[in-house]
Amino acid sequence: MTREEQRRFMPHATRAALASVAMATFLLGLKGFAAWHTGSVAMLGSLADTGLDLLASLVTLYGVRLAATPADHDHRFGHGKAEALAALFQVALITASAAGIAWRAVQAFGSHAPTADAEFGIGVSIIAIGATVVLLWYQRRIIRQTGSVAIMADNVHYQSDVLLNGSVIVALVLDQYFGFTKADPIFGIVIALWLAWGAFQASSNAIDQLMDKEWPEDQRAGFLDVAARQEGLRGIHDFRTRRSGSHDFAQFHMEVDRNLTVAQAHDLVEAVEMNLKRAFPKVEVLIHLDPEGHVDTDNPLVEADVTPHWFGKRL
Repeated sequence: MTREEQRRFMPHATRAALASVAMATFLLGLKGFAAWHTGSVAMLGSLADTGLDLLASLVTLYGVRLAATPADHDHRFGHGKAEALAALFQVALITASAAGIAWRAVQAFGSHAPTADAEFGIGVSIIAIGATVVLLWYQRRIIRQTGSVAIMADNVHYQSDVLLNGSVIVALVLDQYFGFTKADPIFGIVIALWLAWGAFQASSNAIDQLMDKEWPEDQRAGFLDVAARQEGLRGIHDFRTRRSGSHDFAQFHMEVDRNLTVAQAHDLVEAVEMNLKRAFPKVEVLIHLDPEGHVDTDNPLVEADVTPHWFGKRL
């Protein structure tokens, strides 16, 4: 991604992160009063989740801004992995919160303190759901424009908030209107388990980025299909991909007729790069030129025989 593209995409992602911070701040104050007023464990769990939302949104804001910083002398590939590091920090917070909520819910089983004023707690939860739906809509617009991984993860997290607030409503209704006094701690445990599952998913995505996991196979195939359309291309091998924040990187060796001049071969590379740029504008491409039939002898992928084949050559 060029510096011009980074300047265009970053403000959108930053505004989305700021919207998350503002939303979490508003909901934290609202739910804090509701948890104190109702004494609901489920509401307390939702409050804790919103507190983490605020901290996570602040970390996301910092990660998005840092990840959008152009490459410099010490970080030639940019700062995209800041988003993955921020996600791992969020995972630690979410895991700790899930453990605390579960412990509080288990204690509530032994000594149930009745909840109060269910109507107030339900009203707060409905307001929270409505506000979160608006935020989700805005975030999805930004994701379509920028492809930001950090905002995408934040969007998934806020989707779970809709379910969490819905569970609070169900718990309060069952507790106060149907006499099911154990509903509140049960939903508190459900919320804790949901948070733990979300932490696991977030950690998996972050680790994949930090470990430079390859793109999904369908995306790899689509990329190669575009490259293969160039007339004069004889083969591709050593195709490698990775993702860093909202930035994608791809590199491969491109084979051409060994009788071409340097200028002719260079023109072919330029044409392939232009085709790929039009189809994948957010991917930074690095192409190494090889004469047809050339085989690298120092390539660990070739030695391990771990890559698929395309045009009869190792990818």
